[in-house]
Amino acid sequence: MSLVRPTDPVPVDKLGRTHFIGLGGSGMSGIARVLLQSGVEVSGSDARDSDTLRELEEMGARVHVGHAAGHLGDAETVVVSSAVRESNPELAEARRRGLRILPRAAALGALLLGREGVAIAGTHGKTTTTSMVTVVLQHLGTDPGYVIGGKLVTTGLGADAGIGGPIAVEADESDGSFLMLSPKIAVVTNVEADHLDNYSGIEEIHANFDAFVDRVERTLIIGVDDEGARRVAETARARGKKVLTYGEAPGADYRITRIRPRGFTTEFTLATAAGEIEGTVAVPGRHNVLNAAAAVAVADELGHDLEVAVEGIADFGGAARRFEPKGAAGGVGVYDSYAHHPTELEADLRATRGALESFAEQAREAGREQAPGRVIAVFQPHLFSRTRIFAREFGAALTLADEVVVLEIYAAREDPEPGVTAELITSEVGHDRVHHVPDRGDAVRLAAELARPGDIVLTMGAGDVTELGPLIVDRLAEAAEVEEVARTLGRGGGRDHD
Repeated sequence: MSLVRPTDPVPVDKLGRTHFIGLGGSGMSGIARVLLQSGVEVSGSDARDSDTLRELEEMGARVHVGHAAGHLGDAETVVVSSAVRESNPELAEARRRGLRILPRAAALGALLLGREGVAIAGTHGKTTTTSMVTVVLQHLGTDPGYVIGGKLVTTGLGADAGIGGPIAVEADESDGSFLMLSPKIAVVTNVEADHLDNYSGIEEIHANFDAFVDRVERTLIIGVDDEGARRVAETARARGKKVLTYGEAPGADYRITRIRPRGFTTEFTLATAAGEIEGTVAVPGRHNVLNAAAAVAVADELGHDLEVAVEGIADFGGAARRFEPKGAAGGVGVYDSYAHHPTELEADLRATRGALESFAEQAREAGREQAPGRVIAVFQPHLFSRTRIFAREFGAALTLADEVVVLEIYAAREDPEPGVTAELITSEVGHDRVHHVPDRGDAVRLAAELARPGDIVLTMGAGDVTELGPLIVDRLAEAAEVEEVARTLGRGGGRDHD
């Protein structure tokens, strides 16, 4: 991959019939859904059939499985994701016919034109923060539009046009495509090195965030605890932009002064110029409290009641693949996380540890002695380049888990690199309870065998490791059933015959 060349968005009513190449992807399908709701004729294709394609078909889209030049029909605009190769027959036909070709982000940018657009940018936390902004605005009685990289638990959807209210979207820096958005308000959660298959280094990443500042029309809301985000704040102020800050740092406009884990929920105190407000978010971890503060700041900047906005955070039930519960069996909970960068792994593992310690504390308060459960991480590295660059940092983060199961690298868009395997990571874990298990079935069996009642198994990664959670739950259930039968027989549950 490489950085995309920015393209100016086209107003929605000027797009004409729009064809999506790679319609089934989470980002592409969300934009297509909003366009359909806005009265645009939509068609599209994808290599594989899916429930997503069928849902769009039911909404009126013309859907094709597989790629062929004839699928374009009478399209006037063609939207492509960065994963589409130049050799794709539909893209080649669009170029031959001289059709308008837009990158995915330019189509997303079209949705912001003429609306109160809110874009959430940053290396980590975009999906969760965009989801929280959406839920808070819904609680406040608006009908916001949204386009999110995962599905909201509250609606089961990853996108919706909304009616008349603001629209919240993720601003993706991974390939520079956020430079095609022009929001009224932008959040920058944090900025650090990632996607170094596209960027030459952190300075180029900062340069792109500086360029993003220029595209924000009114206000930037910045996570001031993060060094990289503070640099964005300095740039924005120097360029005359309005800047609001959030975090635990003294002087933050929306300052978190207390964080208290309560199982899988987190209580917090938010201090503003108007006073202190108590809040609760139904997901664990300091990072999620920071995301919540950003969402509240957005609502406040849009002119809504601050206390009601904080109340709305309690409605947030999570987003797909963001500490998403997959089930429980034998006293073991299984969760799925999209974490695929060392900082994200560390945040989720610390959050999980905090939740388990909180459960143990609550048990002691109730007069029961209970040791905290353990954290079992099942991690699938994503990309050879990311593994090579961050192997040491991945190992350090995974050291926070009590047991570590590491699958082989999920290649995604990359070709293998000589000498780059998951063993680069396992060799950096700071204890010997680490297992390199290339086979998915073996990983499922081992995770279930390692787990004990009270533990949490956390599948982690941006690849297909997400599919393992339900399989681990099934394996745990089978083991629990066998154990129960054995226990029953041990109590003399069988009948003796003379």
